[in-house]
Amino acid sequence: MSTRVDGPTSPVIESRDELVANLEAGSKPEAQWRIGTEHEKFGFYTSDHSPVPYEGERGIGALLLGLKDRFGWDPVWEQGNIIALRRGDCPKGGAVSLEPGGQLELSGAPLETVHQTSEEIRQHLVEVGEVGRELGIGFLGLGFSPKWTLAQTPIMPKARYRIMARYMPKVGLLGLDMMFRTATVQVNLDFADEADMVKKLRAGLALQSLATALFANSPFTEGKLNGFKSYRAEVWRDTDPDRSGLLPFAFEPGMGFERYVDYALDVPMYFVYRDYHYIDVAGASFRDFLAGKLATLSGIRPTLDDWADHLTTLFPDVRLKQFLEMRGADAGSFAELCALPALWTGLLYDATALADASALIADWTEAERQHLRDTVPRLALATPFRGGTLREVAGEVLRLAEAGLKRRARQDRKGEDERKHLALLQEAIERGQSPAEVLLGAYEREWGGDIDRLFDTHAF
Repeated sequence: MSTRVDGPTSPVIESRDELVANLEAGSKPEAQWRIGTEHEKFGFYTSDHSPVPYEGERGIGALLLGLKDRFGWDPVWEQGNIIALRRGDCPKGGAVSLEPGGQLELSGAPLETVHQTSEEIRQHLVEVGEVGRELGIGFLGLGFSPKWTLAQTPIMPKARYRIMARYMPKVGLLGLDMMFRTATVQVNLDFADEADMVKKLRAGLALQSLATALFANSPFTEGKLNGFKSYRAEVWRDTDPDRSGLLPFAFEPGMGFERYVDYALDVPMYFVYRDYHYIDVAGASFRDFLAGKLATLSGIRPTLDDWADHLTTLFPDVRLKQFLEMRGADAGSFAELCALPALWTGLLYDATALADASALIADWTEAERQHLRDTVPRLALATPFRGGTLREVAGEVLRLAEAGLKRRARQDRKGEDERKHLALLQEAIERGQSPAEVLLGAYEREWGGDIDRLFDTHAF
């Protein structure tokens, strides 16, 4: 989740039309399209595989300070605590931030190719690995915390998370698990105009469950099997229906920036940031805020920064800001972190691939899309669909993505194009196994049911 950085006050919003224009301002010509990849990971002490608290000489705060001092990051502070790092010297830009349970997140810079994304992730892992080793901290890429209970999970000192944690139990059974015990990888992509945004949004929403299946990587909870391939995806099914899900309205006639603004205006708010403090307005409407009718801030009107904050607290499977965020995948290994941007770039940044993907999902019904979202967390690629399984659909989608990347023809220093990053997905489809099923095989055979072996064999 994004971190607020103090700066000049943004303009007060005068009308709904300004919110529509704000989203539309993200439109860019194809030459300016970029790829932004974000991923989270769990920190643990290598000595005993316990979670890492924020405090202490070997805590998350100390890790962030170490990254700042050694690698030239600029710190972001909140009430005396370092809570994030920023760096603007692209291609080593982006930000490092903390999720509620101490999950460390890299929000990557907007880059031109998947090759650059791969290099960025590799450099980040080198940096956190170097500082982490000195502190006795390792990192694990997985969709759900595999060993620790909610009570054992540390809480990061960010005020916005305290507000969210108070509100979550009111709207779903698993919201706190989502906050404190899940980790994801997502890719952010641009659009040319409203029509292009709608095509990409619809393809992304329809195929998001397929991405969940391919990257399913969370079969453990509190040291035991949980019965799911992606428990992270299952958690999202009972977190907060007001702000998550498949956005059925996106497939209706007339979909565009205005329709998304109307949706966002009615999603309950969490907070408003004023005078270096987060004010709890959980459950209030941004529509009322726009009209100056918030009970706790009577007469106060929102700014564009308030709107940007609110958009980050909407959690649909594809999120619209001034770009599109593909949000359906579990965190994973280095290769998996590179495969997700390759998949979506191949599908959405090539006109032919996007047209073919749009044709593929054109007659999928709302019930079918929801069936996939409800069933994939447990069955992954084995999910039944139209007389076959999602595995067959995944094979077709991967072919479209490969063809799109081939036409993009972005080569690395070795002369290889971006298709190289899809090899892992091709292997998964050929085996019919998600990463979770590979982990399950190791757990039942090599590890003898010992979850601690996961930390030894799958840490970065």
